[in-house]
Amino acid sequence: MYDNFVVEGDKIATEIIFDSDLEIESIFALKSWLSFHISSLEKYQELIQVVNEKELSRISGLKTPNQVLVVCKKPVYSLDFNSINNNLTLFLDNIQNPGNMGSILRIADWFGIPYVFCSENSVELYNPKVIQASMGAFIRVKSLVVSFGGLREKLPDLPCLCTVLNGENVYSAQVPKKGILVLGNEGAGIAPEILAQATHKVSIPKDKKGGAESLNVAVAAGIVCAALKCK
Repeated sequence: MYDNFVVEGDKIATEIIFDSDLEIESIFALKSWLSFHISSLEKYQELIQVVNEKELSRISGLKTPNQVLVVCKKPVYSLDFNSINNNLTLFLDNIQNPGNMGSILRIADWFGIPYVFCSENSVELYNPKVIQASMGAFIRVKSLVVSFGGLREKLPDLPCLCTVLNGENVYSAQVPKKGILVLGNEGAGIAPEILAQATHKVSIPKDKKGGAESLNVAVAAGIVCAALKCK
């Protein structure tokens, strides 16, 4: 196992190369892209491989390959307990859709949430579709895979807020702004053993005329995070 992941596209690749601390292993790029960025790529000369459009399409996972593909080393994050104890933290329980995972990382980035933890059975954090959907948020949000039990052992005193269909109105409930916010699987919701540890259960109120049975988990994440961060 190489513990690498792939990033494609000018915007995210440029952000990784010039504005992140991620370890880069290889850069595959069109000559035109390299020419445009030549003055900033000096320290990466040994990692660069010039490819043409046909070659890039062969190694790309995109339907329409972009100008550059970067191979990075997966980062290893340590836990900053002071940061976690003084912020809202997300725990994603068995999130399966990579688009949802990436969107939630983007939401965390928007609201300045420093950590997102994922259960072992969630979609792989560095799945290319997660990377694309996050729009670069994965660079700034520290994402780690950990069991909920393991997380609670390290943070036993943090409030645990679980999102459910029949909980307190998240807009009016007296809930803490700091703690672990748990978001569950797209179909099954939050696992019973995690729900049993909830200190608060919150819901997004539905209009009387609303017919939908539930909300997309990433949409729900955005609404709940906004409600909690703006209290």
